[in-house]
Amino acid sequence: MPLTNTRQSYGAITKTFHWISALMILTLFALGIIGSNLADQIKAGTAGQDIIDWAVLLFSVHKTLGLTLFAVALARIGWAIAQPKPGLLNGDHVVEARLAVTVHWLLYGSLVAVPLSGWVHHAATTGFAPIWWPFGQTLPFVPRDPHVAEISGAVHYILQWVLAGSIALHAAGAIKHHVIDKDATLRRMLPGGGTAETTTAQPGHALPLVAALMVWGAAMGASAGLGWFSKEAPSQTALAEVQSDWTVQEGTLAIAITQGGAEVTGSFADWTAEITYDEMPDTNGTHGAVSVTVAIPSLTLGSVTGQAMAADFFNAEAHPTATFKADLITRDSSLIADGTLRIKETEIPVSMPVTLSIEGDIATASGALSVDRRDFGIGMSVGDEASLAFAVEITFALTAQR
Repeated sequence: MPLTNTRQSYGAITKTFHWISALMILTLFALGIIGSNLADQIKAGTAGQDIIDWAVLLFSVHKTLGLTLFAVALARIGWAIAQPKPGLLNGDHVVEARLAVTVHWLLYGSLVAVPLSGWVHHAATTGFAPIWWPFGQTLPFVPRDPHVAEISGAVHYILQWVLAGSIALHAAGAIKHHVIDKDATLRRMLPGGGTAETTTAQPGHALPLVAALMVWGAAMGASAGLGWFSKEAPSQTALAEVQSDWTVQEGTLAIAITQGGAEVTGSFADWTAEITYDEMPDTNGTHGAVSVTVAIPSLTLGSVTGQAMAADFFNAEAHPTATFKADLITRDSSLIADGTLRIKETEIPVSMPVTLSIEGDIATASGALSVDRRDFGIGMSVGDEASLAFAVEITFALTAQR
């Protein structure tokens, strides 16, 4: 069997590209469906360590294999451009022939767009199932941004079904040629398949390409109409404002976890701080006090946000707030927030070093604290630090006005 194509037959390299792509696509769909089912269990808080480990493994395989398919697709397209393309055996059937070419455009385009959108989604988010070597975790010009991750994730989901539909039409067409027309269309792509006479009339590519673009546009437009690109965050009651000697003007309250050996960072959008502070301490070395209330459902934590809200983790539905109350004291010439942190009705004593600078009536402060998630009954089903580290880093930075 020759390696290259002719006008009547496909060569061994083209056939190899075709069947490798087909096998990889079927494997990717299976991995994606199984992995998504496991992920639903994790988000619901019903998964044990074994389920979590399986989900991470399957998604890592899915992502890495997807990018391998992306590389194969690019090589396949380059090879197809360089080779003569065998003509259709029914090119004189205008509608059917143009439909076949349209499906081929959808297949080739989706083979590039589906894995690429998945890669963008991975690069824009944090957490869960790393891509394996030799592919990287990031992409140039793709920021780690929840909005970018949401859009690219929706595009990936939509285009995978365009790809699935195209494969179904492609397979149905091949079967129709083989069973009903009894021609050599399918046999030409099988190992050892020979040549066949093509019709003189052949469809052009302009109209099928326009038709393929219309299919992609219709899929995106329908999805946008359904709100898939602008999903609203679950409604939640905002924390009430507090009266304070020092009013926070701006600030961030963030956490960092280590999952699968990689750091995943997130932040709380809704929190309040009631602060009293005097530059001159009292006789006990106390400068004032701070009381912070945090709305747990306002946390964004990359791709594991839903998991973090589940019953085995923050259990946000039952315990929607966490509190930190502390005295601001001087200890060994350093300012310390010495008090308690309460999460899920569990309260433990903590001490957080604070860096503070005051100019007139404006203060800037920052601090960091490391806690063990197990002390609060968080993620008790995940006992392996290789999957989820015990230590959680909490950091804050704010600007306040007297």
